[in-house]
Amino acid sequence: MFDQHRNKFPLDDDTWNDYISCFHVMQVPAKTVLLKEGEVSKKMFLIEKGCLRAWFNSNGKDITFQFFFENETVASVESFRKKIPSLVTIQSVEPSLVWWIHKRDVDRIIGSLKTFPALQDLFIDAVFERMFEYMKHFFSFIKDTPLQRYLNLLKEKPQLVQRIPQRYIASYLGITTVHLSRIKSKLARNK
Repeated sequence: MFDQHRNKFPLDDDTWNDYISCFHVMQVPAKTVLLKEGEVSKKMFLIEKGCLRAWFNSNGKDITFQFFFENETVASVESFRKKIPSLVTIQSVEPSLVWWIHKRDVDRIIGSLKTFPALQDLFIDAVFERMFEYMKHFFSFIKDTPLQRYLNLLKEKPQLVQRIPQRYIASYLGITTVHLSRIKSKLARNK
């Protein structure tokens, strides 16, 4: 898993081995909760195989707002960093192989990054990329219709439509599964 990332990080072998020794592998079936909304996050996850989603409860209704796939890291960042209750639940969508690292190890590694500016930049870029995805999703609810949100999803993230159950896609788009079915039917008729 980590060999493919080795050339991105200008570290000596001892430092590299120290960092990757902090990760632990875990195989989970679909629908496994890795972090519950309201808990303080103490783990960050790296997906080797599978898919995870982040969702929250809104008056008894689960609202999905992000999906994560192979080679992506996942955490309730705000909870993880600030030691506050998580606003989201993190759950597997399909059987997944994930690596996790404890917060104390991440803090130690981040502390040592001060001597590696290139690694600091990679970490900051990853945080900003996630924030950009949040903003894009949020703005799409303001400016786009459900049909346009679905068309954007097909164009920008086709793997979602192929791998994710319809109920999660509908939740992600902010619509019901019935509305999603109507959109898909309309698009099929117009082809």
